[in-house]
Amino acid sequence: MARNMSVNDVEQISIQKPKGRFCPLCAGLPLSKTTMRKIFCCLMMLAALSLSAKKGFVQVKDGHFVRDGIPYYYVGTNFWYGAILGSEGQGGNRARLCKELDRMRAMGIDNLRILVGSDGQRGIKTKVEPTLQEAPGVYNDTILAGLDYLLMEMGKRRMVAVLYLNNSWEWSGGYGYYLEQAGEGKAPRPDEDGYPAFMKFVARYATCEKAHQLFYDYVRFILSRTNRYTGLKYTDDPAIMSWQIGNEPRAFSTEALPAFEKWLAEASALIRSLDANHLVSIGSEGSWGCENDYGVYERICADKNIDYCNIHLWPYNWGWARTDHLVEDLAVSCRNTKDYIDRHLAICARLSKPLVMEEFGYPRDGFSFSLSSTTEGRDGYYKYVFSLVGDNAEKGGYFAGCNFWGWGGFAKPRHEQWEVGDDYTGDPAQEAQGLNSVFVTDTTTLQVVKAEVERMRRLGQSKHKSRSHR
Repeated sequence: MARNMSVNDVEQISIQKPKGRFCPLCAGLPLSKTTMRKIFCCLMMLAALSLSAKKGFVQVKDGHFVRDGIPYYYVGTNFWYGAILGSEGQGGNRARLCKELDRMRAMGIDNLRILVGSDGQRGIKTKVEPTLQEAPGVYNDTILAGLDYLLMEMGKRRMVAVLYLNNSWEWSGGYGYYLEQAGEGKAPRPDEDGYPAFMKFVARYATCEKAHQLFYDYVRFILSRTNRYTGLKYTDDPAIMSWQIGNEPRAFSTEALPAFEKWLAEASALIRSLDANHLVSIGSEGSWGCENDYGVYERICADKNIDYCNIHLWPYNWGWARTDHLVEDLAVSCRNTKDYIDRHLAICARLSKPLVMEEFGYPRDGFSFSLSSTTEGRDGYYKYVFSLVGDNAEKGGYFAGCNFWGWGGFAKPRHEQWEVGDDYTGDPAQEAQGLNSVFVTDTTTLQVVKAEVERMRRLGQSKHKSRSHR
């Protein structure tokens, strides 16, 4: 009905009803029973298609995750190398990939945070290889096939992936690669030039429009793909939970923060314009990744295209735990962890958005890299983090899940510094192999993980039952 109709017009229409049935979508025309049935069937089919389009997808409802109408709480892990394992080229090992997925699924781990692919030249120490994006618009198809295969196998197991598209750090190219391609010069290598020099260089990324456009081209390419094994468009694949702008995106200087916020807003808007089915997230560490400015963190998370919030926690990296006092420093690490979490939860409450602790880790006892070393400090830290996540979720808070860093699984590291041909572990190429990885032989850590997986599973079931009985 036109908005400028008068009351008299409406009365005339209501008085002069012609005989027959009416469809409100057909301008008040009388319709036969047969026509009405056809319209009804069409509407039901459209509704069914709409529902089926979202079946299996993780969504956000009232500040919490749901999947197939059931509250979704989880304990996941970081499996950054999944797409490489899925390839049939260098680094590929599909037998190991399926073995790892089966082991994780048997534990109840169904949420994996994964790197889409690394960028740039091969043969650079401390950088993951093989790379996916060898140059702008030049892609390594074996890694694309690996990503396709990974998503297919995850879909079979009802597992979901959080896929990050960029990286502020050197180990997969990311910022440094895009700046190099934009003509900003050669990126310093932290292992050679130190992290201060590296961070000063990549601080240019926030304001480099050419680098942004190269990244956006990559985003468009990845999100427009169709899986060669399943025939599903990536945008229609429920095995993907979220597209993530990057791994720990940072401004790297207070001066770059406004440009940093602008870039994140542009990137999230682009992803949303390409894919209406999947969640969009940032991949942020929290305030630590915003030059310790909680206001910046709140603003980037408040963006209408960002569906949920992330934080990371690294007690050793952030100076809360010392190399030779990891067990002794556990108490102070836990106190600082609680304060950090509480401040971010308060922001999530104001925004009414879920929070995921998508990275946290703790070194092995004695800062050892040996698989035979003990993990008393790590186990204690995991227990504490899990208790904070679970307790908040049980009370109806905004914590939705967590992903520990990282899954080493069946890997057997051969060198402290990763070399081509070595097994991939949870520790990328710039880190000592075994530093933060959880291997299948880490039985005490896996027991801690398993207990929290079960707790979060029960929580989801309990909340679903309580909603059903309302």
